[in-house]
Amino acid sequence: MSEELSPAEKAKFICAKRAMDFVKPGMRLGLGTGSTAAWLVKLIGEEVRDNGLKIVAVATSDATAQLADECGITVRSMDEVKWLDLTIDGADEFDPNLNLIKGGGAALLQEKIVATASDQMVVIADASKDVDVLGRFPLPVEVVCFGWETTKGLIEEAISNLDVMGQQVTLRLDSNSNALLTDEGHYILDLHLGRIGNPRELSLILNQIPGVVETGLFLDIADAVVIGHVDGRVEVRDINNGTVENEHIEVVAADNMFMDLD
Repeated sequence: MSEELSPAEKAKFICAKRAMDFVKPGMRLGLGTGSTAAWLVKLIGEEVRDNGLKIVAVATSDATAQLADECGITVRSMDEVKWLDLTIDGADEFDPNLNLIKGGGAALLQEKIVATASDQMVVIADASKDVDVLGRFPLPVEVVCFGWETTKGLIEEAISNLDVMGQQVTLRLDSNSNALLTDEGHYILDLHLGRIGNPRELSLILNQIPGVVETGLFLDIADAVVIGHVDGRVEVRDINNGTVENEHIEVVAADNMFMDLD
């Protein structure tokens, strides 16, 4: 890690650090994907290495599985573990009801499987992901490769009659300008909707379209969100208890042990 965190990375780090309070010895833990979740993996690895924390983890992507293994965390498949005590993952957006848009890292299918197979899901995110209405972040939809252009056309037709602001649908490309393949071998279509007036209706309609595997709408799945702010403040909102907690977390020199996440 660079000697000093940028404000954005500091916000990600402190919410991951606060989320460590949810991690208990012996847990079966789902590990999310993305830059904020990567901080959490490294912090768990530190506890495993320095304090003998014993957990079993299920990763939501190949990238997270590799990082967890490098950090000394025991990683198992979802089929081996079957059910989890807790999943901690990031989000691209969350609204006041803790409905989420996820999939910016193209791992939405595995993320949703892991999250729904958990007793509790905690979201970790910086304050920029906190929105009044979902949709500013493009909604990822995972589709099978066969006939994907037909699926795209069906999606475009479906959203033309829904309460959304925009209707552009694009195929996600990789760094070589080829169609990006998910870990499960599918394509991602990004829906540039601007605003989603009725997430439940949209989710229901999209999931009825042939060729759609899963959407990045995570509805009624998250239980709490840990929000990191650039000034060091951390807010914890628990949707089940209706509570909001605020505290301040300092980033000290001892925290500068991690390598760059880029």
